[in-house]
Amino acid sequence: MLLHEYQAKEILKGAGLLVPDGVVVSSLEELDQAAQNLGDFPLVVKAQVHCGARGKAGGVKVVKTFEELHLKASELLGKVLITPQCPSGKIVNKLLIEKASKIKREIYLSISTDREISKEVLVASAEGGMEIEELAKERPEAILKLSIDPCSEVSDFQIRYLSSKLSLDFKKLKPIVNGLLAIYRKLDLSLLEINPLIEDEDGNLVLLDAKLEVDDNALFRQQEILKLEDQTQLEMLEVKAKAEKLNYVKLSGNVGCMVNGAGLAMTTMDAIKLAGANPANFLDVGGGASKEQIASAFKILTSDPDVKVIFVNIFGGILRCDRLADGLISALKELNVKLPVVVRMEGTNVEEGKAMLLNSGFEFIIVSDMMEGARRCAEIASR
Repeated sequence: MLLHEYQAKEILKGAGLLVPDGVVVSSLEELDQAAQNLGDFPLVVKAQVHCGARGKAGGVKVVKTFEELHLKASELLGKVLITPQCPSGKIVNKLLIEKASKIKREIYLSISTDREISKEVLVASAEGGMEIEELAKERPEAILKLSIDPCSEVSDFQIRYLSSKLSLDFKKLKPIVNGLLAIYRKLDLSLLEINPLIEDEDGNLVLLDAKLEVDDNALFRQQEILKLEDQTQLEMLEVKAKAEKLNYVKLSGNVGCMVNGAGLAMTTMDAIKLAGANPANFLDVGGGASKEQIASAFKILTSDPDVKVIFVNIFGGILRCDRLADGLISALKELNVKLPVVVRMEGTNVEEGKAMLLNSGFEFIIVSDMMEGARRCAEIASR
């Protein structure tokens, strides 16, 4: 779950870290008071959307007068902002108006989890800002990575090494690194990114932008954070899937996928790509999906106008094949589905499941293996 920048900064500020003074507005009528509260221009207008590369798309703008502030705010509020990382765009419902900082240097700093080594990793670069992705590709040696022992803090030795490489004051950097790690652990984050961390003209280290992503699997113990979720930034089909306790992510292809198990779901998407088509979604119904959840999953797939064919790829363990078949048949009866449905199933009660599909009166395309199913889907999707 992503937080907006203004929400992330409230958390950082509450932990004693330095962020720019800012005011959040959701209407043009609030601009006057915001400008008054912040004092002198220049100010920065920042669209609050769950999209990276906002600056490149015009979602971050320095303004020097109230007229410019009003003009830029009117260009953004209520509009869809399309960025290089969000080609379909996100609606701008709020703006963060901040005092402009006098930037001397920009630095990149983040914490994430490296699952290969089962440790948190501190990532930093002396060259922060909008081009950090390009920097990582073109000059990976400019990116510093330090692993953190999960049972301890970042060591002083590591922070001294980091401060040396970044040309920063150790005493100023240490509380920032330790403060960020404490937040990362307390809130069960999967990513905490500060880009940029700036050194201003007075020598202060200021967290100019912040991105916090909470591990969805830990939200049950982060109820206060869960209240901050902005569902207007999510795909509506993802919102519906979440309500049904389904793991669903909308993608840009036209082959709808319904699979049990995240690993099999990822492999299924690879198979579809290998066959020459593109998956329309990731959908893991889980090992113990009920007949009702299967029907709900099918409703979500058929609600996507991009989907031309549906590939059901199930290995029946806890989720028996006959239960899957029952759910599919119920869904087709209720929804009057006209889309072709390719089914590959193996495992518990597979023969019973296949017999139910063949005798259902619907024209299921039953295949023997995953690649055959992927190829059939690719053929249908290309028509």
